[in-house]
Amino acid sequence: MAPTITPNQPFGLVLEPEAPEDDIHDLDVELLRELLWKERLLVLRGFRTFSSAEAFADYCERWGEVSIWPFGKVLELVEHNNPEDHIFDNNYVPLHWDGMYRPQVPEFQIFHCVRAPRHGQGGRTTFSDTVRALEGAPETACALWGKVTGSYQRKMEFYDSKTISPIVDTHPVRGFPVIRYNEPPLAGYGNFVNPPILEFTGVGDDERGTFFSSLRDALYAPSNFYAHEWQEGDVVVADNFSLLHGREAFETKAPRHLRRVHVLSNPPLDNPRLVSYA
Repeated sequence: MAPTITPNQPFGLVLEPEAPEDDIHDLDVELLRELLWKERLLVLRGFRTFSSAEAFADYCERWGEVSIWPFGKVLELVEHNNPEDHIFDNNYVPLHWDGMYRPQVPEFQIFHCVRAPRHGQGGRTTFSDTVRALEGAPETACALWGKVTGSYQRKMEFYDSKTISPIVDTHPVRGFPVIRYNEPPLAGYGNFVNPPILEFTGVGDDERGTFFSSLRDALYAPSNFYAHEWQEGDVVVADNFSLLHGREAFETKAPRHLRRVHVLSNPPLDNPRLVSYA
């Protein structure tokens, strides 16, 4: 089966079926993986997909070894009543990379949209291409970012961990520079449930404001930043080694239900920045 492939703006590709009955299982995963390594984000839209979480997990096994969490293979991303963590809230989620608090860092994130918010209700998943951000940034900004190290500590239901990473790091497979950053929650977003403990060293007080503002400008520049508005049935595959991702806030009780699976690299990447894990 040959899908229709078009560029996604500002990065990535959109793949759509030639016929409504085309099934996602008929796509060549080896080809998809090659496209993802080059483009860093794939949106698979309009295909017949999955009838259950188990079927989704089985499909993700085609991409590689699936990371197992305490809850299993599939994270159900839905708003909870009285959530104990912001991932189950309807608030926005700052940019970060997945697996930063886990023993192994996944190479791919695969999302499946079970139910999508209606237009205007929010809840887009956000992605920032850090390779493009570094390539397009002034040398002075890159030099400033290269001096800074982030310390991130987070306790939630699934772990109690600490990670220390330079802001400008190296892609673990391909060797080019990437940004590893958990941005601080912005003021003005109400009660941000269970925020991480963040500390940034290597920059003086006189440069701290410039560090945060210049990095935010680069990560959210229109040429580097994409916000995906979900449609039911969408499958999005993201390169977790190169991108950062987050979430826009959405109306409480909006019909937003995503499923997410982490796929490990081959061989799996033991987290080089993890300091403590429980």
